Amino acid sequence: MRYEDAAQEDRCAPRVKLHIPAQMRPSGSPSFSVVVKDLSLSGVACEALTGMTAGTRVWLTLPGLSALQAKIVWNDGTMVGCEFDTLLNLAVMENVLARFPVQA
Repeated sequence: MRYEDAAQEDRCAPRVKLHIPAQMRPSGSPSFSVVVKDLSLSGVACEALTGMTAGTRVWLTLPGLSALQAKIVWNDGTMVGCEFDTLLNLAVMENVLARFPVQA
């Protein structure tokens, strides 16, 4: 699924466009750098050149936060969409938004 299409789908939580350097680690593999492009309480979309397929378990580490467990739900070759296993705490989301400016 293309990122542009996914961004238009109905979601259970509002998405915020951001630019946050982060680390992603597939289960049983080393971590690699990604850039978070949007974030919601339920998931994230990241720039990531990876062949990971839907269903792959990952841990996403944002600066200053503990790793968040998620699964890949789509990959278009340059972007991946992930659904968090547990909704992001609102206080954590507010902390992220206070530290990283929202992109237009």
